[in-house]
Amino acid sequence: MDSATAARTASQEDWPEPEANTRPRPRHRPSAWLAALLLAGVTTLLGFRAADSDGATPIPQLLAFLPLLLAPTVAALLLAALARWRVGLVWGVVALGGVAWFLEPYGKADDPKGPAVADVRVMAANVQFGQATQGLLKAVREEKPDLLFVPECDYTCSDTLRDELPRSDYPHRTASEAGGAEGSVIVSKLPLKKASGLAGTLGMPGAVAELKNGHQVRIQLAHPMPPLPEQLGTWRTELAELRDYAAEGKRENRSTIIAGDFNATQDHAAFRDILDTGGVRDAARLAGSARTASWPADLMSPLGAQIDHVLATPDFSASDARFLEIGDTDHRALVVDLTLHKPKG
Repeated sequence: MDSATAARTASQEDWPEPEANTRPRPRHRPSAWLAALLLAGVTTLLGFRAADSDGATPIPQLLAFLPLLLAPTVAALLLAALARWRVGLVWGVVALGGVAWFLEPYGKADDPKGPAVADVRVMAANVQFGQATQGLLKAVREEKPDLLFVPECDYTCSDTLRDELPRSDYPHRTASEAGGAEGSVIVSKLPLKKASGLAGTLGMPGAVAELKNGHQVRIQLAHPMPPLPEQLGTWRTELAELRDYAAEGKRENRSTIIAGDFNATQDHAAFRDILDTGGVRDAARLAGSARTASWPADLMSPLGAQIDHVLATPDFSASDARFLEIGDTDHRALVVDLTLHKPKG
């Protein structure tokens, strides 16, 4: 071996070994898969929300609890971090931003510009087949609402309200008398004129109330069918009837209040359609309680959904909204203080 060959051999022996692929690979692969599964579910729901669609089962049922998507989204972010999965981290941050965006209360909240001319306190309480009638009576005596909307008020409930609420305080009423969930009653301190109400599977009576200043207000109890898998079509149809009722008042420039158990939240496109097309606003949102849960009452409020609402035309402002535990029902009662404003000029 000459000196040149020896030098080449020594030089080759000094060459470093080719470096292995040093790209970081995800560790804890099960964590990455679980993060992807969670993010896929969250993204699907956010996609329907962004597309203004309620979709098919189980989308409408899950959309009712959209604020709870924060939990799986944060869990997915932690799992992606554990797995060192960069794509998952970016995906999780985007999904978290989407959830935060849709947590914002929906709809306008500006106050009417005219002077206040009349106050009206509204209470809406689903008494679950009449079981919570006694709790409702106690709440009525304490809160003294001017208008009381009671879905699921069966024959016994209706008779009890008639017998135990003083006629001097509540001389007016209209009702869909029926048993079980089909019965509904509106009780009022204010004079009522008959109105046809809405046709639905469950009772939805209506009337025209006369406020203390003589102003006429259309009032309608809301109780569409819940979005059960076999009843989604009926749920949409009956929410559309409420939308059309509100839209009629908008066209005729008539003050309107719709109150009761809507079986829908602001994250349902069918409910937002009532607000947008009908020109009404959610009083709880106006009063700063847009995300306070009304159902189910046996869960802590942050874990539930707000499906009980008081909607009113923009000539009303709302100064307070309270969700009350009345017992023996899966709903919290909603009490709202509304003020009617007279347009300027």
